[in-house]
Amino acid sequence: MTELLQLRGISKRFGGVQALKGMDLCIPEGTIYGVIGPNGAGKTTLFNIITGMYHADTGSRLLAGEPLPLTLKPYAIVERGIARTFQNIRLFHFMSALENIMVGCHRHARAGLFATLLNTRAARAEEASIRARAYELLDYVGLPRSAALRLANELSYGDQRRLEIARALATRPRLLALDEPAAGMNPTETEALRSLLTRIRNDGITVVLIEHDVKLMMSLCDRLAVLDFGELIAEGEPAAIRQDPRVIQAYLGGEA
Repeated sequence: MTELLQLRGISKRFGGVQALKGMDLCIPEGTIYGVIGPNGAGKTTLFNIITGMYHADTGSRLLAGEPLPLTLKPYAIVERGIARTFQNIRLFHFMSALENIMVGCHRHARAGLFATLLNTRAARAEEASIRARAYELLDYVGLPRSAALRLANELSYGDQRRLEIARALATRPRLLALDEPAAGMNPTETEALRSLLTRIRNDGITVVLIEHDVKLMMSLCDRLAVLDFGELIAEGEPAAIRQDPRVIQAYLGGEA
């Protein structure tokens, strides 16, 4: 499999705490790649470094073979093709669901400031195209069109999760990073999420996610990385991870 994202020797320290220790990780293109581990293992720190929220102290990154400098800001990471959602939902709560998705779409807008202010024909046409794309993404993640004009904070918890994924998809990512997307979902919502993530992968977008639902991760992911105390202790297909003694001892316990 072609490696989409490569991390080499990634380390991050917060004061006296070594959150990541020389992390090497390769995420294959076209996969659902899961990151699991106990609390404090370094999972969110790893995600924040992948997406530019934190800068690693040491190491390097490659995206599709091209250097991804450690000092890039989050917006520059999005421009390179990596989008994310957060453990705590970060929508624009007093904008409509449709407007939230359009924010992501505007990342590819070509009309300049003056064209937008003057409301030129080209600017109007582009805005209409963006609105149409936002409706398509609303359908794609399984939100009803009746939700389009509702404020984001009026949607159910599960619908807000789907809306955040739609906004991330609007940026046209090559890699979609999801931080605990199933957190707080009921079984029906979790199953709908499983179907959505499978569809996203099948449509050519690589998905990397953190999730504490081990059963979901074992059945959904093509490959898993297991972190413990900032180190990678196992990596591979779920069947192999389930039987790894180091993983059983560190994390899975009786669920292995």
